[in-house]
Amino acid sequence: MRDDVAIVGAGPAGARAAFVLASRGVRVTIFDWSHPREKPCGGGVTGRALAMVADAIDPAEFAASIIRTARFTDTPAQRAAVVALEDAGAEPALLVVDRATFDARLLAAAVRAGATLDRSRVTDVAIGRGRVQLETTNGPRSAAFVVGADGANSLVRRRAAAPFRRDQLSIATGFFAHGVTSDQIAIEFTDDPAGYIWSFPRPTHLAIGICAQADTGATAAALRGRLSQWIEATGIARGARLEPYSWPIPSLSAADFEGAALSGPRWALAGDAAGLVDPITREGIFFAIASGQWIADALLEDSPQTYAARAREDALPELSRAAQLKAGFFRPAFTGLLMRGLQQSAAIRAVMADLIAGRQSYRSLKWRLVRTFEWRLAINTALLSGVGRSGHVVSGFSRTNGGSA
Repeated sequence: MRDDVAIVGAGPAGARAAFVLASRGVRVTIFDWSHPREKPCGGGVTGRALAMVADAIDPAEFAASIIRTARFTDTPAQRAAVVALEDAGAEPALLVVDRATFDARLLAAAVRAGATLDRSRVTDVAIGRGRVQLETTNGPRSAAFVVGADGANSLVRRRAAAPFRRDQLSIATGFFAHGVTSDQIAIEFTDDPAGYIWSFPRPTHLAIGICAQADTGATAAALRGRLSQWIEATGIARGARLEPYSWPIPSLSAADFEGAALSGPRWALAGDAAGLVDPITREGIFFAIASGQWIADALLEDSPQTYAARAREDALPELSRAAQLKAGFFRPAFTGLLMRGLQQSAAIRAVMADLIAGRQSYRSLKWRLVRTFEWRLAINTALLSGVGRSGHVVSGFSRTNGGSA
C-alpha cells in the first residue's frame, strides 16, 4: 500500500479514489482550488454509477431530476420519437444532477473518510524515482504517488505522459437555461457537426449544449449560434436566463484507446484526464467514478500496474467500440433508420432506454438489434464498426463489462 497519495482534482474521479483510500487508512491529500463547481455537461448519472458510490452518498441528499422520458428528433426529416426510461415502480434509470451539489457530496464523503482537502492550485508536478514533487500556490508538497484527476487539460497528464492533441478533443458549448426545467431529455441529431444537440433538465435549470470535434474548425461561438437557433425554434428555454459555457471533452479514436497512457510507477490518470469518455455520447461520469475506484483498489493492493490492466479489460474495449461506431452513427442514413425504429418499434425503444441507462453495451448492441428483427438497423450498426481489408464486415466486438450513455 502506498503510504501517502496526492490526488490532483476533486471531481467524481478524484473524490472517489480519495474516499476509498482514506476509508482504508491511507494518507490522502486532494489538491483542488475550484471544486465543487457547476460543470458544463449534461449531468446524467446512471443507476450503475449511483450504485458504485452508494457507500459514500445517498441520492436523497442532493438535488436531482428524475428523468421519465427522452425525446429524439431529426428536424430536417420531420421525425420525432419519445422513449420511456423507466417502468412503473422501478428505480429511476437516469438522474440528472446539479453537478456543484453532486460533486460536493462526493468530496465531503472523502473528507469525512479522512482525506485532506488542500485548496491550493498545483502549478507543476515532477515524478521522481522515489517521490513525486508538487509545486502549489501554497508551497511545495510531496507524495509517494500522484493521481491525475484534473480533467481534459490535466497538468499531471502533461507532465507524466503527453497532453491531448487537438484531434483528441471535442468542444462542448452551450447554455445553462436558468429558471426552466423538465422531466424529459431532448436530443436532436445533427450531421454537421456530426453529433447531437442536447437538453438535460437539472432541478433549477436546463443544461443545453452541442459538441464538435476540436479539429473540424468549428468555433465555440459558431456552435452556440447554431444552438441559439435551435433554442428559439423549439421554444425549449422560453423565458429563461441563458448563461453560456464552453469546455473541452476528450474524444479519442479507437487507436488512441489501444495505446492509452493510463499509469506509471508513481502516477495514474483517471476520468477525463485519462480520456475515459464515450466518444459518441461524450458521457464520462460513470468511467470517472469507476476509474477512481480502480486506482484506489490497485493502490490498496500495492500493485498500481493492475489499474491499467483493469481499465484495459473493463473500459477501453467498450470505448474503442464506440469510437469505431462514431464515424457513421450520426450520418443521415443511419439516424433515419434509427428514428424509424424508435417510432415504430417498442423493442428498439427498449434498446435505446437501456443505452441511456448504461445497461446496454456497444459490444452486444448489434446482436440485440438483430433479435428485434430490425435487420437493416442491425446490419448498418455492424457496418459502422468497420470494414476489414478484404471488404468483409468486422464487428470488433469482444468481452467487456458494458457501456455508458
